[in-house]
Amino acid sequence: MFHGSMVALVTPMNEDGSLAEEALARLVDFHVEAGTDAIVAVGTTGESATLDEKEHCEVIRKVVDLARGRIPVIAGTGSNCTAEAIRLTRCAMEAGADACLLVTPYYNKPTQEGLYLHHRAIAEAVPVPQILYNVPGRTACDMLPETVERLSHLPNIVGIKEATGDLARARRILELCEGRLDLYSGDDATAMELMLLGGKGVISVTANVAPGAMAQMCSAAIAGDAGRARAIDAALEGLHRDLFLEANPIPVKWALWEMGLIPPGIRLPLTPLSDSCHEPLRQAMVQAGVSKVS
Repeated sequence: MFHGSMVALVTPMNEDGSLAEEALARLVDFHVEAGTDAIVAVGTTGESATLDEKEHCEVIRKVVDLARGRIPVIAGTGSNCTAEAIRLTRCAMEAGADACLLVTPYYNKPTQEGLYLHHRAIAEAVPVPQILYNVPGRTACDMLPETVERLSHLPNIVGIKEATGDLARARRILELCEGRLDLYSGDDATAMELMLLGGKGVISVTANVAPGAMAQMCSAAIAGDAGRARAIDAALEGLHRDLFLEANPIPVKWALWEMGLIPPGIRLPLTPLSDSCHEPLRQAMVQAGVSKVS
């Protein structure tokens, strides 16, 4: 249902932490014009952890309204509370989101059976298309390929964002699920290789900063044009690395501020990018051909 370069959109904020609505509109237009294939609103990169439930739903509604059907919108609606995830997912569906992205429950460390029952409960409660999201480096919870296979039989579970960067695991998911769901990378550094294996796209941090190049790279990789995909990806290698010099989304918000796209706001406990990281990230942006937006 979804493919290509799907940007894990930042939530632009003013210095006091309030939502920067004009900057959000500018970002949506920026991605439509650059050829981004879908916008993921209020995921990890969108600071979902520091938005309350009302704000979370508000940002989803605003992104859907700003997109105006020009680009699919996937809403991050995961939680470590099943009831809250159902509420957020229902809110996103009512707002007009095309699909929802549901991270595995963080902190409380459910069993594989608990993961299956959590995602099944959400899928059965809200009929919107849903994409699983496995990122054990952040959640301390790892959804195994066998659990993904069980969930792939639910009709509205349509994909998984696999953020381990483990290509052997990606192959295993593809083998087990037999085309019942689409596989997306959640790791920019290995996304190209995952798409060459049969993945359908990437939910990307790098796409915030270099949307046109990411869209072109994804298109080439999905088409099996390895030479062109690798050539484009080589210029993006520095961004794939240096956008994680500190915890996401600290570096990417600084890069977008440097480009003139958003104000510098970020919410505690996250802090602005350390001075020592500015020049390495700036050089990665130059390597990728990124410049200030007029």
